[in-house]
Amino acid sequence: MNARRRLLIALGSGALTAPFSSFAQQPGKVWRVGYLHSSARPTSLDTGASGGFMAGMRELGYTEGKNLIVEWRFSEGRPELLPVFAAELVRLQVDVIVTASTPATIAAQKATTTIPIVMTNTGDPVGTGLVKSLAHPGGNITGTTSIAVDLIPKLLEMLRSMAPRLSRVAVLVNPDNSFHAAALKSVQDAALRTGTTILSINARTPQEIENAFARMVREKAGGLIVIRDLFFVAPQQVRQIADLAAKNRLPSIAAGPEIVEAGALMSYGANPDAIYRRTATYVDKILKGAKPADLPVEQPTKFELVINGKTAKALGLKIPQSLLIMADKVIE
Repeated sequence: MNARRRLLIALGSGALTAPFSSFAQQPGKVWRVGYLHSSARPTSLDTGASGGFMAGMRELGYTEGKNLIVEWRFSEGRPELLPVFAAELVRLQVDVIVTASTPATIAAQKATTTIPIVMTNTGDPVGTGLVKSLAHPGGNITGTTSIAVDLIPKLLEMLRSMAPRLSRVAVLVNPDNSFHAAALKSVQDAALRTGTTILSINARTPQEIENAFARMVREKAGGLIVIRDLFFVAPQQVRQIADLAAKNRLPSIAAGPEIVEAGALMSYGANPDAIYRRTATYVDKILKGAKPADLPVEQPTKFELVINGKTAKALGLKIPQSLLIMADKVIE
């Protein structure tokens, strides 16, 4: 009789009285987790998204090399590699696949209908067909969503609060991210109500980002919204976008704090580190026997507003009192 069958019998007979939290400590049991990320592999896995996830796993009693093996896969910003890596993780028969970004989750969804998938940093999972509903995901996918379509109009609202005379706003989107089409429509609908013209600009490589800013200048954009994407928040691209926004004197806002810390004007969104730590709790529940279909998808309940005061001053903008009251952090 194999170990899994003995465990099921013991559970059915009530022989095991230890709480579920002890399962992560089963002697000799080593869990294998696949981690599929759209961005570049960081210099240290203890930083950024991977660092947040691993910190969450350690808090729950998992230690890599002891009772946990993580199969790391980073597509380095090349979307064509995501299906390849997803197939590799399926062949390795990992216990769970963690996906970071909408494209990574879609790749994993196409690769397997049986291995549990825990998504994170995924936008509009219902609209993109990843789950049936947030409350009842169905299938083998659950997890957290860091940004919802209905958050996007708030970015436009805050940008206009900071720069009330804005009439043309560029929106930087990655055409390889299926969530961005819904996000773009959301901001376009909001812009109609304010009489703002939206300039949609695609970018998926560093050169295309350069070209995007050249187009913004040609078409006289007065501000910029950066839709969150793992390519855009990679360290090199964060610096590139922030520098180009400063060079071209464009007030900018994004859904994550990375770009503001690099010198852009504002950000409003969920704390990325908190989201990745929360992802670990889903993995833990699944390893202890929970089914993805029964675990509701979580949306963030707290959003953080970060303003770069130095950038506002350089752009000749006065931060309105309404935003100062809301701000979680003002960089001086």
